Amino acid sequence: MGCAACTWDIRGSKSSGSQLYKTGFSTGLEEKEIVFGGEKKLLDCIIELNEIYSPSAIFVYSTCVAGVIGDDIKAVCRKAGEITGNRIIPVQSEGFRSFNKSLGHQLACQVLVEYLIGTVPGEQVPMSVNLVGEFNVAGDMWGIRSLLEELNIGVVASITGDSTVDEISRAHTASLNLVQCSKSSKYVAREMERIYGIPYIEVNFFGIEKTAGSLRKIAEFFHLDMDQFNEWLARKIHQTTSRVERYRERLKGKTVGIYVGGNKAWSLIKAFEDLGMEVIMTGTQNGIPEDYLKIRMASGKRTIVFDDANPVELSRLLKKYKPDLVVSGAKEKYLSYKLGIPFCEFNHDRLNPFSGFGGFLNFAEEVEKALNSPVWNLGSGG
Repeated sequence: MGCAACTWDIRGSKSSGSQLYKTGFSTGLEEKEIVFGGEKKLLDCIIELNEIYSPSAIFVYSTCVAGVIGDDIKAVCRKAGEITGNRIIPVQSEGFRSFNKSLGHQLACQVLVEYLIGTVPGEQVPMSVNLVGEFNVAGDMWGIRSLLEELNIGVVASITGDSTVDEISRAHTASLNLVQCSKSSKYVAREMERIYGIPYIEVNFFGIEKTAGSLRKIAEFFHLDMDQFNEWLARKIHQTTSRVERYRERLKGKTVGIYVGGNKAWSLIKAFEDLGMEVIMTGTQNGIPEDYLKIRMASGKRTIVFDDANPVELSRLLKKYKPDLVVSGAKEKYLSYKLGIPFCEFNHDRLNPFSGFGGFLNFAEEVEKALNSPVWNLGSGG
């Protein structure tokens, strides 16, 4: 039960449809199941949930306890599928498999490729894309989708923010995959290229420069009229820069420390440069070697790069390098506050979308408010 509690509505991903995804269910294994096995209990739970909610699919996650006692999750899912006629999809993601959650990402990607993508027949749709590794945190995906629609480019599926089982099943009909978070989801794009021949490009929709560059790559792929595209893009950039200038004046020259998920550790660097700020230190808890190469390419040699810092180590780094602003997740918020350093939330707990041109305005406003709050004039922190 404790493992299941960790999945209940902790992500800020938004949906324009059903809200059922926000609720997790557990078989509630007890001592007798630990001794005699929990397969029957799991089967009964799946059948009951299917009758109550009639979902498009049921994903069954095997936690550490079920893995240790050796329950055959796949066999139970096959039997439950025969009984219910529904998609019952096993995800063998026991926590003991790795110290790093990146393996969990790959396991989830394998499940999508094996059990969902390509299971609904369909022909390739011209001028269409999948957003891969986009989870619609605070509505990010909606801002990206609106930009693509202005270019007459359709989105077949977002994997997995604000998406449905049917949409992901048809993802193989897209003409191009746009990989937003390569650490979590590049495996999906690579497999779809291998199996279906769908090419992919890596994109970054955080900040003016990176959003513009990503849109230009997409326009070139689809052979859009580049004169018209450049005029459209220039208008978008001008509208955004003119509105963000008042924030830039107050933020110029300020320094930033970043401690976030793998791709954000490097993708945010240019966004802060768009605000006239400098990232002096950046790190991640679960980054892969590719993330650190991208950090170095984006930041230069002066930036301090660190990996998997615990609270004591992070505290020492912040005290030593004294950034004007810390950008991280909820766990680091109060550490930053206790040190008297302004903080900006960028993980799944945030409330405002940051992607695209409109999202960058939200980002600039939030950073400016955090940095220039009057509370920081009351004392120096401990």
